[in-house]
Amino acid sequence: MEFEMDPSAEIRIMCVDDHPLMHKGISALIQSQPDMTIVGAVSKAGDALATFREKVPDITLMDLRLPDGNGIDTMISILKEHPKARIIILTMFEGDVEIQRALKSGACGYILKNMPPEDLLQVIRKVHSGEKKRLHPVIAATLADHFGEENLTSRETEVLQLISEGNSNKEVGNRLSISEETVKGHVKNILGKLGANDRTQAVSIAVRRGIISLD
Repeated sequence: MEFEMDPSAEIRIMCVDDHPLMHKGISALIQSQPDMTIVGAVSKAGDALATFREKVPDITLMDLRLPDGNGIDTMISILKEHPKARIIILTMFEGDVEIQRALKSGACGYILKNMPPEDLLQVIRKVHSGEKKRLHPVIAATLADHFGEENLTSRETEVLQLISEGNSNKEVGNRLSISEETVKGHVKNILGKLGANDRTQAVSIAVRRGIISLD
């Protein structure tokens, strides 16, 4: 079921987050607003699509980290069936690469959980009124800080992920079926692109920016 959203109507919101306190806090905040209401709240990626189908909310608040999947893949699944869905990422993760990935995948907004409640309400209203990409100034500044930088290739990301798991260059090579010298070349490129002095610093930078995950 799809329908045209009426900007003057009550904003129907679904929340996808696995933290009970966050659920309660968001629900209390939303229900305190005269123009908003919570129509669904789920904690797992596997339940998000089914609940969306049932409720067809105007706005979906989506966390990036869920116990059975990730928010971006869940968002993509929803948008595949409901192209007009308006999804706002609400998360603790502020890495520029993760932000870019979410926006390119169809997110209408991206906001951090530690931002003031008024900021979340403003983003919800702006997205509901039709704004395509609503970014908090802090998020926009994070993207601007890395604008024009060269991204890691998919192979370099694979190498760095394996390094973060404690593998030596030789072990990385064995895992990826490439020579140790090739791995060293990738590591050199990684350090240069990330502005890191060594492998440990490269991993730290990559985790902070959302390039790799330590999960």
